[in-house]
Amino acid sequence: MNHSILPDKAISPSFDDGVREIAKQLDGDSAVLHADGLKGASRSFFLARLVEATTRPIVVLTSNQNSGESLIGDLRYFYHFNNIKNVPRFFPTWEILPYENLSPLAEISGERLEILNRLQRGKIPFLVVPVEALMQCVIPRAELDNQTFPITKGDSLDREFLEACLFDNGYTRIPLVENRGEFSVRGDIVDVFPTASTNPLRFEFFDDIVESIREFDIGSQVSLKEIKEIEILPVREVSPTPGQKDAGLEKISKLAEKQGADPAGLNELLDKIQHLGNFVGMEHLAPFFYPRRETLFDYFSKDTVIVFDEEEDVRSKIGHYHEIIHTEFNSACDRGDVVAPPDWFYLEPEEINRRLADIKTITINTLNIESDDVPTVRFNIKTNPVLQGKFEVFAEKGMEWEKENRRVVVVAPTKGQVKRVHELLGEYDLDADVDRGYVSNGFHCPDLNLTFVAEHEIFGRTHKHRYRRKPKSQSFQRGFKDLKPGDYLVHIDYGIGRYMGTRELETGVGGGEFLNITYADGEKLYIPMDGLAFIQKYVGSGEVPPALNKLGGVSWKRQKNKVKESIREMAEDLLKLYATREIATGTSFPVNPVLMQELTDSFEFEETEDQLKAIDDTMADLESSKSMDRLICGDVGYGKTEVAMRAAFKVVLDKKQVAVLVPTTILAQQHLITFRERFRNYPVNVNMVSRFRSAQEQKEILKNVKSGGVDIIIGTHRLLSKDVNFSDLGLIIVDEEQRFGVRHKEALKKLRNKVDILTLTATPIPRTLHFSLMGVRDLSVIETPPVDRLAIKTFVRKFDEKIIRESILREMDRGGQIYFVHNKIKSIHSVKEMIQRIIPEARIGIGHGQLPEHQLEEVMRKFIDKETDVLLCTTIVESGLDIPSANTIIINRADQFGLAQLYQLRGRVGRYKHQAYAYLLIPGTLAISSDARHRLIAIEELSELGSGFQLAARDMEIRGVGNMLGHNQSGHIASIGFDLYSKLIEDTVREIKGQEVASNPIEPEINLQVKGYIPKDYIPDLNQRLEVYRRLQLFDTLGEVDVLENELNDRYGKFPEPVEKLLLLVVIKIICKKIHISRAYMVGSEARFDIESTTPIAPEKIAVIADKRIVFLSEFRMGIKLDRKGWKKDIQVLIDYLKKIADTIENE
Repeated sequence: MNHSILPDKAISPSFDDGVREIAKQLDGDSAVLHADGLKGASRSFFLARLVEATTRPIVVLTSNQNSGESLIGDLRYFYHFNNIKNVPRFFPTWEILPYENLSPLAEISGERLEILNRLQRGKIPFLVVPVEALMQCVIPRAELDNQTFPITKGDSLDREFLEACLFDNGYTRIPLVENRGEFSVRGDIVDVFPTASTNPLRFEFFDDIVESIREFDIGSQVSLKEIKEIEILPVREVSPTPGQKDAGLEKISKLAEKQGADPAGLNELLDKIQHLGNFVGMEHLAPFFYPRRETLFDYFSKDTVIVFDEEEDVRSKIGHYHEIIHTEFNSACDRGDVVAPPDWFYLEPEEINRRLADIKTITINTLNIESDDVPTVRFNIKTNPVLQGKFEVFAEKGMEWEKENRRVVVVAPTKGQVKRVHELLGEYDLDADVDRGYVSNGFHCPDLNLTFVAEHEIFGRTHKHRYRRKPKSQSFQRGFKDLKPGDYLVHIDYGIGRYMGTRELETGVGGGEFLNITYADGEKLYIPMDGLAFIQKYVGSGEVPPALNKLGGVSWKRQKNKVKESIREMAEDLLKLYATREIATGTSFPVNPVLMQELTDSFEFEETEDQLKAIDDTMADLESSKSMDRLICGDVGYGKTEVAMRAAFKVVLDKKQVAVLVPTTILAQQHLITFRERFRNYPVNVNMVSRFRSAQEQKEILKNVKSGGVDIIIGTHRLLSKDVNFSDLGLIIVDEEQRFGVRHKEALKKLRNKVDILTLTATPIPRTLHFSLMGVRDLSVIETPPVDRLAIKTFVRKFDEKIIRESILREMDRGGQIYFVHNKIKSIHSVKEMIQRIIPEARIGIGHGQLPEHQLEEVMRKFIDKETDVLLCTTIVESGLDIPSANTIIINRADQFGLAQLYQLRGRVGRYKHQAYAYLLIPGTLAISSDARHRLIAIEELSELGSGFQLAARDMEIRGVGNMLGHNQSGHIASIGFDLYSKLIEDTVREIKGQEVASNPIEPEINLQVKGYIPKDYIPDLNQRLEVYRRLQLFDTLGEVDVLENELNDRYGKFPEPVEKLLLLVVIKIICKKIHISRAYMVGSEARFDIESTTPIAPEKIAVIADKRIVFLSEFRMGIKLDRKGWKKDIQVLIDYLKKIADTIENE
């Protein structure tokens, strides 16, 4: 069917003919074409087909970032469906307001620069651009070219030149690369973290030849895979040369005079430009540095096609954004800032129209728009019937579609869901394809007789689909990575001293590096590097520094014994409680039935490794006959609730009841929705008691709980009241445990002997953390963030209406919502008036605990349904509200909140992949207490993802640690430090439980006239050196030494002889520990070994391997004769013989 489009009328060919027709017209005379009737995801289907029909590059303009992301999500699936090899790309906006004194996120700049670089080389055939990003100027092509640095394996490259290039490109040199935009140099190895890369890169040189380029993992610092070549791009979108800086300074000064800028602000800005490589907000100054003004249009090739995704919306956004630019420019001038005029940095609407006039454009419309003068193709696309979230309804439709010979494709996001749909199709004997992927909605294309159905249309959920990134696991105790002179250390035998750095000292067996620790009265203790196992960093309980101990004094021993005694008392009480639980047999729930597997398959995300482990541990606990008491720590939004729901389901399947205890009414409401949603396809009765229910309703619900009519009951501490009786309670789930008071916890404690308990928390309170560290309670930690999660940018600022206005406007401009936390009900209405005054267009809702239930419910519903922009509320939002579009939180009087509270509040935002912002407003730094200042510094520092766990450690330092059973233990922690305190607790508990505690673990003293150490030129950074020494001390197995050997080779290059000696000596030490050898030393050409009487070696076994080298000098002393033909051979002989002896123990 070969139609040619006549200007005066639209045609309706078949789908593929329509696509071909449009592709043909692109090579004809028509400058503008319309494609009408394309609804929802069918636009992406059309675009994917168009990519196959034309060779021209395509750029799609969307009205905002959200619609662009939705389009690109659908496109990824249809590219896969049509087997198109390359990937559609998305050009993100900065996500900050025009003229706002902030810089875009490093990841965003990295992605933009990478796309610009590829566009320039003609390597991006398909790009989606929100119109705001199109309107803003970008780095000129020549500048980007000059700052792009290609490196290929085998290149000859001067390392100093590479360092200079990295500096010029805005990279920062530091000892250990952990964030984008950093690089480090260690001997022959250069690590770089380019902003657009998922993983950092490691370049290994041989002289000046690039021997290898490898990606490495940020957490373990170990290489992942080799790559052949890489282009290193600048870190920021503005990196002026010295010449450009000088020209820029002149331009800025002239313009400042003209704009009447604030002189103090101007001088500060000029200073920053002259003396800082880069600074926050520098990107907005680009027009002053670059003589040419370029936009995305300059990067597009001549034959590019521009596609409007709903032209009306895009045009209206251009006008709206143009107004915002001018408003923000005026308010920046009013502030006295020096800013480039709008036309220097942004495209005016007229200029956009002028540039578009030279480019072929296609407009995609949902509706069939009558247009006499524009060639139009009408596509016949039907929306799918509503499937009511029920598979039966889909099955019914499926049978009808089969009769019509339709091809049906069900698109499901996870492996589990694909499997589940396959199984259900089999049950109903339906024939349909099931494909893995994600589409926002399904549709039917009659011409192709093809129907797409999104999985969430069948099962009635719409969700933001997230993939997950690899865990960046960090152990809780922080080791020596952040040790600096002046810090306090605890030595197990000598007590608390102050670390003063390291010193080189000469000793009998050659020199070495020693830790210099000062004790009371200025006495010094030098600890060799192989003594680090006895040292821990002091973590105390308050701001008062600890008293230094006296070397050789008795006070430290006394202190230690006193603490031990007190711990013992406390632990005995505690263990009585836990012993009764050990003895009491709980319910053993049956192993995974079919329904359980079905629930698992219907989970809408890919589980992370941590989450799977937490689920497996919880299931194992439920299946054992011992009562469960597990604590699940996971940062806000990391999937703890799913673990709880699976546990609840398992218990309900066994005809028992589940109580879910939450701290606030709002969280109860949210959990009710979540649980009902998750179990909608199963006969599970979920209900709740809270203030949202009338007294009569509550009475009725409790009656059903007692009779067993309710399977899962959700509620606040109301559930702990005397009038709540269960028919057969099997599991209690406690959410956000840190919010319950001691009284409620005591009530829970009484229940603990009888039922399984699962506790969820994002910020484990120190007391809980203690329990867990003590091995009295089981702990699962979920540390893997959802893949698109970005760390929350946190600012501590003095209360200022300008900051409030900017932060709210920025969020509204990108279609998001804002929490404003003001914790005083009396003055909450005057805050609303203030916000309304500075942002008249904002729709504000007020929520607090004293509102009548229905009113509060209505406020929340409006916010969830995006009918309000700002939720002005008290801390009732602290727990559980999960609203992906709310990505800015402003907390007034942040100095009056505890650390765990601030962390929880901040966790309300950043639930989706946009940059989230948290503003902690304070009255001014002088007006707040030093404790509050410490808390705010901690939370500003800990904006990394998954920092809840480390936060608990910080909380201990700040607040001191309460005690598990009410005695106040913080004094003891202050006197000996947290790490040692934890260790003593662990030992005491094991002792009382009757497990063996090595009171004096054997630390073999090894002096074989071979000196091993880490040279400074091999690992130049002291803290990294200390960390390696410390790890070596803690090794118990030879496998650990092999792992470290590979890691050192990878991170620092081939190791020198002293390191080789060190590793072999550690191997000897590990085997000596196993055999209980306390001392190894040389006498002439013989190595002597003193063996403890506790040795597990059987003498008759040694007789078997004895030969002329092994000599027994007495019952507990052995010698091995050496040839003395070089240290390496001698050490190898010793290792071989010691291994043989150790093997005799294992073979018993």
